[in-house]
Amino acid sequence: MYQKPEEKEDYIPPVINKTLVFETDEAEEKSTEIKPEEISEIENEDNDFITQESEESLERVPIEHEKSSVSDQESVTDNYIFSLTVVPEFDGNPYVILNNNQPMFSEDEINTTVFERYSRRDWLNRCGVAFANVCPETMPTEERGAIGSVKPSGWHTVKYNDLIDGNYLYNRCHLIGYQLAGENANEDNLITGTRFLNIQGMLPFENMVSGYIEETGNHVLYRVVPIFEGNNLVASGVTMEGFSVEDNGQGICFYIYAYNAQPGIIIDYLTGESWRDPDYQGSRTNDMSNNNSIESEVKKDTSASESIVYPSGSYVLNINTHKFHNPDCGSVSDMADKNKKVSTDTRDEIINQGYEPCKRCNP
Repeated sequence: MYQKPEEKEDYIPPVINKTLVFETDEAEEKSTEIKPEEISEIENEDNDFITQESEESLERVPIEHEKSSVSDQESVTDNYIFSLTVVPEFDGNPYVILNNNQPMFSEDEINTTVFERYSRRDWLNRCGVAFANVCPETMPTEERGAIGSVKPSGWHTVKYNDLIDGNYLYNRCHLIGYQLAGENANEDNLITGTRFLNIQGMLPFENMVSGYIEETGNHVLYRVVPIFEGNNLVASGVTMEGFSVEDNGQGICFYIYAYNAQPGIIIDYLTGESWRDPDYQGSRTNDMSNNNSIESEVKKDTSASESIVYPSGSYVLNINTHKFHNPDCGSVSDMADKNKKVSTDTRDEIINQGYEPCKRCNP
């Protein structure tokens, strides 16, 4: 039985022989999808950080930038080098797909061993890789706690009431969402992120993974990497990877880059300062405008299940988890056929039979 440690050990990713670099020709930079052929590998010696180990302590030591071959357009987080030249300029869309939506987990990593790992913050107090094998055992069993005491790198409390749903520009963004790992004020898991990143970019993927786990009880490898350029205190964005283990990615499979941006606001990523974009002519950002379309873009083809015609007013029951759903709920496609049952009973009748309404579609 997996038990969360009372105090997390610092996670320093193992030194690897090669790191990933994403490169593209200038003419291809406007593409909204990063192709596999754009990935190449370089030797680990090009990292901006090295890990030194002694009997007394472990610490990451910055190398003088002029001694590194990493350019100003690249970001180093632990042993990952990610070139932002392959990411299109932010155009209002919350994320772009990387590597044909195929995550970069190795074969050795794809197993059901439960873990949570959080990189120690660097010399600028910036978070690094957050990596977990999330499942029912890692999900929270208590109400979410306060995180207001945490001041991530680049943090500023600033409002733009007429432009941002929720008013505040910045949120304390969990790298691995609370609903997946139950982490509250873990400073190694919280970054300064825009409301747009938190709600439009990251939350839909967190909801998708959480819903899948609730329905299946399966494990999902989940990795989030904040991307910092140079000495910037605010991340330009995050990469997010997810892969469902037991069904080999049939339920969850994605690899995306989400922008840490906010429509109508210009951000100085070096300091976190911000100001209004004088050229912005858009309206106030709607928090929920992206959440309903996310699953159709990132999940495997579910056309077979979507072609089923359900009786009007019917519900789909999961006889394994004892939850019921609207027929168009994304969780229906996650169900094994043997656990799926169509019911034309009323909502109250189904609840009286011992079923709970899905938290995803709220039937």
